[in-house]
Amino acid sequence: MNIIILYPNDFTANDRVTLSDRRFHHIQQVHQAKLGDTLSIGLLNGKIGKGKVTEISNTSILLNTNFDQPPPLPLPITLIIALPRPKMLKRILQTCATLGVKKIIFLNSYRVEKSYWQTSLLTTEKINEQLILGLEQGKDTLLPEVILEKRFKPFVEDCLPSICKNTQAFVAHPSSSAACPHPVDQTTTLVIGPEGGFISYEIDKLNQAGCQSIHLGERILRTETAIPVLLAKLFSA
Repeated sequence: MNIIILYPNDFTANDRVTLSDRRFHHIQQVHQAKLGDTLSIGLLNGKIGKGKVTEISNTSILLNTNFDQPPPLPLPITLIIALPRPKMLKRILQTCATLGVKKIIFLNSYRVEKSYWQTSLLTTEKINEQLILGLEQGKDTLLPEVILEKRFKPFVEDCLPSICKNTQAFVAHPSSSAACPHPVDQTTTLVIGPEGGFISYEIDKLNQAGCQSIHLGERILRTETAIPVLLAKLFSA
């Protein structure tokens, strides 16, 4: 936890918070904070700053807060991902939040198993839990937007063209003849397929919607690996 994310209901005064949940235990056990120590803090969807430890007990900690800096700039990207298996979903949400992705759309496709859509991990509460963990790692406060699209064709035909408009739009596909560009210099839309990749029909639909097919080389990567690799290639100078 590189930053302590604070919520409005944590405040007992304008510049004071009391924590007694997992954040308190992390501060106590990992940071081993003492009276007078300062910790990196951030207000959810707001500024970041410092919190000074003014009281500490066996059950809670009190911080005086000062917010004076904006959060890191977000990546200028809409990331569209074929819904992964649940055990990968947590890691992907955390990774996206850590790297600064602020709009994530999970999409159905032919190779996405129907059971994936039944997982309790897709509730808003569970999604936000993972996003917060990612923000804490990346010292960020801006919670990403997550959208669930359970119907491939209506989304790609009716919504995707407007998302792609005025952006550089790509779909990662191993059999593409074009390599991933490096770096890009404008707002981007990126579509990443499921394990096994998109079928030909889906690639055709995505291309028709305005997404250029690109590849990362000869190796086939898991979705959780492909995401940071693609983002690094697209946005690292």
